[in-house]
Amino acid sequence: MANETAAAAAKSSKPVEPDSKLKILALHGYRQNGDGFKSKLGSLRKFINKYAELVFVTAPHIAPPLADADPGTEPDPTQRSWWFNKDDGTFKGTNRNGPAIGFEESLKLVEKVWKDEGCSGLLGFSQGACFVGLLCDLSARGMTSIKPEFAVLSSGFRSGSLVHLNFYETKVQIPSLHIYGEADEIIPKDLSMALADTFMDPQILTHPGGHFLPAQAAHKQTYVEFFRERLQFHLEAKEIENATAANSIMLDDNGLAGSGSRGNGVHGGDEDDDDDSD
Repeated sequence: MANETAAAAAKSSKPVEPDSKLKILALHGYRQNGDGFKSKLGSLRKFINKYAELVFVTAPHIAPPLADADPGTEPDPTQRSWWFNKDDGTFKGTNRNGPAIGFEESLKLVEKVWKDEGCSGLLGFSQGACFVGLLCDLSARGMTSIKPEFAVLSSGFRSGSLVHLNFYETKVQIPSLHIYGEADEIIPKDLSMALADTFMDPQILTHPGGHFLPAQAAHKQTYVEFFRERLQFHLEAKEIENATAANSIMLDDNGLAGSGSRGNGVHGGDEDDDDDSD
């Protein structure tokens, strides 16, 4: 009976095996959407499939028609934005001192997806990378439920919206991979370098091209090594968490058992005190 009880206790306290892959929340760029971003990252997803799964989400706001569109052109519902930083309700990465229209709605959305999907890391491209930088800063200050273990930012930049100007004051401590093109004319590399500088010890991956997230054979090893290392740290942290939880349960059980016997003694002491007061 004693052996059976011990075996049952050992079985109940055995840590649950953690998931074998990372879940990474992937945030698309301006005038993109989750499905389109997923399609564009097909090669990257194949590279890292052994270590990570990307969770794609579409921004809640529909971007207005392009400035050179014909009058009366209806907005394309597949072209989305996380927020708008110009008074005319559009977005431009290089714009400064503008609004952040719709930012709070997007924040609530990604917080919900993060929780529902059980994500552990962030990946963003262009406006999505800008958003990732803001989320990392918010997390470091305890102002969001999103707690990323790492971040990947491609063609990123610091937000120039007025409400975000107090961000970036303290370097983000989590591991990060920053990717940018030497010939990017939409988000010049200086802007991506400035965002990378807001992270402690950022890892940099450059490519000779323009405004895209590269996934050629030459970049495979960098991605594989980064995500493999992140998965290793994630699993080790889960093992420690599970072991700590198991020990806590055992301590609680022992404490409850002990407190029962001590409780009788204390109760008797209280009666003695009452007798003395009489």
